[in-house]
Amino acid sequence: MFLTLLLVTFIIAICVSFIVIKAFNSSIDNILKRIISDEISSAWLKYIKFAILVVGVSSGVRLYSLEQYILPRHDADKTDAVIELTLERWVLEVYRAIIETLQGIAWLLFVFFVFALIAYVIVRLSEIRHARKDNQ
Repeated sequence: MFLTLLLVTFIIAICVSFIVIKAFNSSIDNILKRIISDEISSAWLKYIKFAILVVGVSSGVRLYSLEQYILPRHDADKTDAVIELTLERWVLEVYRAIIETLQGIAWLLFVFFVFALIAYVIVRLSEIRHARKDNQ
């Protein structure tokens, strides 16, 4: 049962990551093309997609949390019991996988967009200075 849960959360994390990649692909591509006006922007786009996938899977598949289903926990009454995987726990773990995947990717994209905004301002200021020099 544990291995099935691990596989299911892995598949969910990959699927959610690919959906986010698909949703943000054109936005990230446009930002990179604007900031990095070179062919290397396509390489950066591939790297960002890879980073989204890695962060999504590592956030969505929470191994330390899933260990509770295979390792006995020590209760106050001195019993060593493993938590049983019921339907309710399955639903909760699937929900957690989706939310944690989205949360990890959201942080990654937030950091990317903050740095992209800073880079855009720098590029824009450089263009304005360059245009002023050309006009003089």
